[in-house]
Amino acid sequence: YFLTGSKDMKNILIVEDDKALAEGIVLVLRQDGFSFQCCHNVKDAKKVLEKNIFDLILLDINLPDGSGLDICRGLRKEERLDPVIFLTALDTELHEVTGFQAGADDYITKPFSLAVLRERVMAALRRGERRSSSGKASPVLKEGPFTIDSENQSFFMGDREILLSRTEQKLLMVLIKNKNRILERDTLIEKVWGNDGEFVDENALSVTIKRLRDKLEKDPRKPEYIQTVYGIGYRFQINEGESQ
Repeated sequence: YFLTGSKDMKNILIVEDDKALAEGIVLVLRQDGFSFQCCHNVKDAKKVLEKNIFDLILLDINLPDGSGLDICRGLRKEERLDPVIFLTALDTELHEVTGFQAGADDYITKPFSLAVLRERVMAALRRGERRSSSGKASPVLKEGPFTIDSENQSFFMGDREILLSRTEQKLLMVLIKNKNRILERDTLIEKVWGNDGEFVDENALSVTIKRLRDKLEKDPRKPEYIQTVYGIGYRFQINEGESQ
């Protein structure tokens, strides 16, 4: 479920299959003015993470359909910096080390005091703010009617914000940075999927292109921006009058 507030609120994702515990965490932290999204399994968490960046993720390790460790590893592999605190009943030193190796910022073993959890959450949020302010700000890229703010993971077409998955963002960034140039399919696969490109289904690029066209083009069947160059690849076409 989703509990939200103003745009300036810190947004926290709770991935915990114990629904009573998740609700208890929300009750304790809501007084600090946070907004929350809760998931109870890996599948739902991955869907939410594809479309949202969080100020903090509280992540159970043992979930009904998999491991929170895999979720955290996936985020770090994508170079996402959402702070992660693991919540788990696995309390051996080996488990804790494994959690930090997966990219966690903190590790809390169950059962825990909700008051202690709150202090650890506040500390993680402060570290996240320092990390954001010390990092070099990513430039806002503008081409034609499109604006990509890679620092805030936001994309606009004119004044309208368009939600993109992580893969869609990466592909669109490559296309826009190489506007009016033909990019071969293999080049796009390598730039978007990196070292995993050789294991990516040939159809993955076509599917992602289709999704982008559905979101950006007036008529996806007659694309104005993302043009197919048959037998070679694609070109992101921005006419001179549109370019800024």
